[in-house]
Amino acid sequence: MRISNSFSEGEIQVIDFILSTLLRGGTPNMAIRSKDFASLCRKVQAMKVRVEEIKSGKVPAPRNVRGTPAQSSVGVIDAPEAIATTEDTEALEDVG
Repeated sequence: MRISNSFSEGEIQVIDFILSTLLRGGTPNMAIRSKDFASLCRKVQAMKVRVEEIKSGKVPAPRNVRGTPAQSSVGVIDAPEAIATTEDTEALEDVG
């Protein structure tokens, strides 16, 4: 679910640093020293709150998130009730 895609260059660098450090098996302690770390943390917390509000139904979902419609716009088509019987196949053979 997309909540926000507006990250600053500094925030992207912090995310990249943290991910690359974790992938190498390190700890991302140095990321805390970045000036953009605080704004990144606030953004992530706001996104988490927004997702929970949407899940609980307190806030309507964003317009670009589509749910399953109750009924198709082209209508409902029923499946055939039974497979062709031997009478149907015999009638087809007699036509020729």
